Amino acid sequence: MAVLEEKDVMKMLEETKAVLHGHFLLTSGLHSPMYVEKFNVLQHPKYTERLCQEIARRYENDNVELVVGPMTGGILLAHEVGKALGTRAIFTERENGKMTLRRGFQIPAGTRVLVVEDIVTTGGSVKEVMEVVKEHGGELVGVGLLVDRSGGKVDFGVRTEALLHLNVETYDPATCPLCAKGVPFTKRGRTGK
Repeated sequence: MAVLEEKDVMKMLEETKAVLHGHFLLTSGLHSPMYVEKFNVLQHPKYTERLCQEIARRYENDNVELVVGPMTGGILLAHEVGKALGTRAIFTERENGKMTLRRGFQIPAGTRVLVVEDIVTTGGSVKEVMEVVKEHGGELVGVGLLVDRSGGKVDFGVRTEALLHLNVETYDPATCPLCAKGVPFTKRGRTGK
C-alpha cells in the first residue's frame, strides 16, 4: 500500500469536513480558532481504516504486541491499528477522574505497547495512557497520532509519528483575542459561527 502523506490526510479531513474554523473551547481548557472534529472523518470506516493502516505501517518493524488508546476516539484507532498490526487492541478510560484499565483489560509485564490517539494539543491524555502502560509494566514502543496540533510542542519521550502536523494557535482564556472581540464559541460539529 502506498505511503499516506500529510497532503493526503488533509484531503481526507477536508472531504469529510473534519477541519472547522471559528472559536472553540478545547478539552485542554485553551481556546482556538480551529478545531479538528475527528468524528467527521472517523465516521467513515474506509478513511479510518486507511489512516490507521498508515500509523501501523510506521511501526510495522517495531514488534508491537498491543495497541492502547484512550476512550473515545482512541478506541477506534487502537482497534484499526491493532487489526493492521495483527495485535490486541484495548483502551483506557477515566474512573473517578483517573485514567485506568477496566473491563478486565491486562497489559502483561514486558508487553511492547504502541499508544494511539486522535488529536493532540497538550498531550495530556496520551501522557496519562503512557502512565497506565508503565504502571502495568508495559514497554512503550511509541505514540501514533492522527493529528498533532501542538505545533511540535509535545514531547512524549518516545518515538512519535503523527499523520498530520498543524500549527494552530491556542489561547489562554484570559488573553484570548476571540473572547476580547466578543466572538461566541462555535458549537462543535457545526460550521456556523
